[in-house]
Amino acid sequence: MNRLFVILPFLFLLLRPASSNAQTEAGSLVWFTDLNKAIDASNSSKKPIFGFFTGSDWCGWCHKLQRDVMAKPAFIDWAKKNVILLELDFPRNKELPAQLSQQNNELAKQFKVTGFPTVWYFMASKEKSGKTNLNPLGSQGYPSSAEKGKEEVRFLSDAAAILSENRK
Repeated sequence: MNRLFVILPFLFLLLRPASSNAQTEAGSLVWFTDLNKAIDASNSSKKPIFGFFTGSDWCGWCHKLQRDVMAKPAFIDWAKKNVILLELDFPRNKELPAQLSQQNNELAKQFKVTGFPTVWYFMASKEKSGKTNLNPLGSQGYPSSAEKGKEEVRFLSDAAAILSENRK
């Protein structure tokens, strides 16, 4: 019986889907990892990109943001209506494909990300030359000043303020 408890976690890791440059669905939300695909979705929907800079396998505050905000029905409904989700991961215990790692590092430099989690809202376009133009709208992190249990309310309020400020 004890061996079963040792083997089960390894089987889970082996059987779960691998990360890709395409898109993944989590909690019925579509998360892109490829900036170009997120730009295409953003341009066709006219929604800004929600760039989530995270350390998926080491960042406790990132996990807390996902649990306290992104897993909540209010966020899921809001995200579906208002943004295109882009995960920009900086893991320490797994290696991303080189192209994905390079993309994420370049975006972190362009947005001057110094801590995790960080969310940047932005619009983007691609020139025929291949150059990507980014139009930053604003950023936010974990809503640490929120009332306990109401983190998603504060986060969404701050997000709405950022997005409405840029619609003027």
